[in-house]
Amino acid sequence: MRKALVGVNLAVRLLLELVALVALAVGGWHLPGPWPVRLLAAVALPGVAAVLWGRYAAPRRSRPEAVTAWYLSQLVVWGGAVAALALSGYPLWAWVVGVAMGANTVMLWALGEWSPSIRR
Repeated sequence: MRKALVGVNLAVRLLLELVALVALAVGGWHLPGPWPVRLLAAVALPGVAAVLWGRYAAPRRSRPEAVTAWYLSQLVVWGGAVAALALSGYPLWAWVVGVAMGANTVMLWALGEWSPSIRR
């Protein structure tokens, strides 16, 4: 049963990570300015987030010893995604995504699967 719960929650986590990238793109597109600047922001924000996540927060990250960076990168990416949705005029989606991210994090923590020491 525990294995199934872990598997489902890790799958949800992956989906939420993808939602965070989309939310950052939406936030970039809704910035004020001409469309080329907005397009650049819509591509750059998720790109920077993906690099940050891959380097410091992913299970097979290149810097496993950077524990503070693990927590910080998750806070920046997830918090940035929720803020981007809220500031783009999607406050309900910001709440839904934020609550889902929080619930998933608590569930993984309760299962012992949310820690910087976990490597897959």
